[in-house]
Amino acid sequence: MRKLVYYIASTLDGFIAGPDGADPTGPDGFWPVSGDYVQYLAAQYPETLPAHARKALSVEAEGTHFDTVLEGRKTYEIGLDAGIADAYPHLRHLVFSTTLTESPAPAVELVASDPVAKVRELKQEDGKDLWLIGGGELAGALYAEIDQLIVKLAPLTIGTGIPLFGRSAAFDARLWNLTDHVVLESGTAFLTYTRG
Repeated sequence: MRKLVYYIASTLDGFIAGPDGADPTGPDGFWPVSGDYVQYLAAQYPETLPAHARKALSVEAEGTHFDTVLEGRKTYEIGLDAGIADAYPHLRHLVFSTTLTESPAPAVELVASDPVAKVRELKQEDGKDLWLIGGGELAGALYAEIDQLIVKLAPLTIGTGIPLFGRSAAFDARLWNLTDHVVLESGTAFLTYTRG
């Protein structure tokens, strides 16, 4: 069965974006994007690079982890605001929204139904794992369905912002098993945890 994997960048203090929810890696962002970080992504997780980055880096590899990306409306709109209607045309792309009524890109599927029910349905299909890109609100709604966390932990603190599981996630303590880790020279750690 396919797994739901929350593959996400986080600060040391547990935030995935600043308080305004803007792209932390964008032109005015605060996220450290080092050369070894980009090289590691291109080599190990090429499918998670958006199309424009894949083109700039001459990345053509299909990737071995994911064939589907899931994101919430607010995260999706970061790309829309930058003029990118489908950042991941090489993946099946689902956006969860109850307010968007028409997809800005033909290949982007809008899902207005219950995210938990949809993810359970997707897990039963054949294919590679499901990549939950965020945001925090969708991750909070899908918290009980997440099978694996891959946290790209940046050597950075920001004090406040959008938490890993959003601001409205319910209290539900869970133990996770550390199943892999890679620490880059620049200080970013890739930590893989599987549900215990």
